[in-house]
Amino acid sequence: MPSPRHLTADLLELLGSMRFAVSLLMFICVASVIGTVLVQNQPPNTYFDQFGPFWYAVFDTFSIWHVYNSWWFLVIMAFLVVSTTICVIRNTPRFIKDARSFREHVRGSSLRAFHHRVEGAMPVAPAEALARVQPWLRSNGYKWKLRHDGDSIMLAAKKGGANRLGYIFAHVAIVVICVGGLLDSELPVRMQVWLFDKAPVTENMLISQVPESGRLSPANPSFRANMLVPEGGTASNGLISVGNGILVQPLPFSLHLKDFVVEYYSTGMPSSFRSVVEVIDHESGHRFERNIEVNEPLRYKGVTVYQSSFDDGGSTVTLLGHPLRGATSRPFEVNGIVGNRSEITVNEGGRETPLTVEFTGLRVINVEDLGSGEPQPKAVIDHVASVSGSAAAATNENLRNVGPSVQYRIIGADGQAFEYTNYMLPMELDGSRVLLAGIRESAAVPFRYIRIPVDDNDSVNEFMSLRAALADPALLNLAALRFAEKNATERVDAGLLQKAAAGALETFYREGFDGILGNVPEADHEKVLGFAVPMIQLTLSELRDIVRVREGLPPIAQEGQGMLDGQQWVQMALLALANLPDYPAPVFLTLSAFEQKEASVFQVARSPGKNTVYLGSLFLIIGVFAMFYVRDRRIWIWVRPVQGGSELLAAMTSQRRNLDFNQEFDRFKGAFQRLVT
Repeated sequence: MPSPRHLTADLLELLGSMRFAVSLLMFICVASVIGTVLVQNQPPNTYFDQFGPFWYAVFDTFSIWHVYNSWWFLVIMAFLVVSTTICVIRNTPRFIKDARSFREHVRGSSLRAFHHRVEGAMPVAPAEALARVQPWLRSNGYKWKLRHDGDSIMLAAKKGGANRLGYIFAHVAIVVICVGGLLDSELPVRMQVWLFDKAPVTENMLISQVPESGRLSPANPSFRANMLVPEGGTASNGLISVGNGILVQPLPFSLHLKDFVVEYYSTGMPSSFRSVVEVIDHESGHRFERNIEVNEPLRYKGVTVYQSSFDDGGSTVTLLGHPLRGATSRPFEVNGIVGNRSEITVNEGGRETPLTVEFTGLRVINVEDLGSGEPQPKAVIDHVASVSGSAAAATNENLRNVGPSVQYRIIGADGQAFEYTNYMLPMELDGSRVLLAGIRESAAVPFRYIRIPVDDNDSVNEFMSLRAALADPALLNLAALRFAEKNATERVDAGLLQKAAAGALETFYREGFDGILGNVPEADHEKVLGFAVPMIQLTLSELRDIVRVREGLPPIAQEGQGMLDGQQWVQMALLALANLPDYPAPVFLTLSAFEQKEASVFQVARSPGKNTVYLGSLFLIIGVFAMFYVRDRRIWIWVRPVQGGSELLAAMTSQRRNLDFNQEFDRFKGAFQRLVT
């Protein structure tokens, strides 16, 4: 069994081997490819949509969404530092010794084994013979050392010894760059969590309520945090995401956002944005004003503040709530602040139901692609990409600014919640003016939209009145009666037709088209819908006229363009009503007014590794230059006395015997032969 000493030696041999280091570099290259191809640090739902639930779970295990801060990448970097350090420590003395050595103890007879050699004779003593050769060596940058062996003399000359230093600088550069990368990674923060009892906060609380275990030191040597500052607000703490929680990073100064300026293209997308901030030094109380833009960060007291993005800073919104249950359509007002919650009560079947509305976002400008017939909302990061130049500014004729929108979540008493997005202004889609209402179960799925037709005042009031009338049996039966009177024939009794129309419309209101089809075989679906849909649509037209007259409006014209417009409106109302049974909220909220308050999102960082990486890059340049442009050359000249003069044997060698070396040997050989002639 190997002894512990042997095991330690074998382990050091493995860690310091070239094969081990190259294997680590291969893994780092693969990780770098992943980090380059796959956009990093996006919301989880982005990757969930892209890869699906199975591969999302697999890839999430290896944290490829932030690969440069993943545990396995940091481990590989650490091993590469250890491996290269061992290699440097083990080989540096030998390289330095070899660079300084002249190797003058080479035996003269062994020079005949060199491929690049030349011989000659001179009718002078050995010392004088060497004196004739030395000027050529000196003029070509060689240094030499002499060794006397009796009457014979060995001259050992060399140049380019700094070539060996290239290997040292190149390997040290790898160590320094990796150390700089580790300093700027999440490793320093994670070390504090592992070793100094820092615990990320996972609960919702104010920054002032965060315990000491959730706060890092202001002297933290390395961090990268995010900070949101609303207009008119002041902040002095950054938030660092660690796992499923956050740590608070205090800064040595405060930022007061005096103004946030956004400029837009004609398409409505932001062309540039900047923050006008006042910096307040905590230690001296010194104040000064600066502009922070995407490519112009603020650097102060070792901390760099980057303009990362922008968000809502607590805008106030006013919405109108339209009941979707019961026979009432009277709207009520809902006031709220983005980022906060409001409590409302709606009437469902004669009982009051409390609901919580959580306002999650307000977007004043929405540039949407309407080519597919529905908006394709873009995240703020897409707008940031267009500003920073990382997104192609492709022209798309389907892009339109469709105005403001509000996003909110309605939370029921059972805690179940859905997310909604509603546009403030109607859009013209497929020839009809409609108001779009989006809904989704979670951020991991896209919005699906309901198109609600608007009236002449661009409001949904007429549609909501029609919806409420469907819940009134008296009005519904009256509309069915009018339909039956107009469409009864000798073969179709008016009473039966009225009963059929009233029953179909009531079922449609409660269950949509699924209720109409019921247990009908699939083969007969088209036949049933071909009969039921026109009947429901015509009955809805009668019901619409009843509602309009009751509200003091004229009925829809029965001929000409007015009739066509009325039919198109009823068709859109029919489709919207078909979707309402699947609408999970008992109330529909429309944005009526808002007062925007923007916020600037900063990334604050202290990155000591940056200068370390610069130093490593300098070492790498020196190392590469020394290895590729400093040529190592060695010449030995053995001179021994013979009768009538001296006999000379010279040999030349180099680490890299390339074409350049052969040419230099030819020059040396020619000069040597001229000297001995």
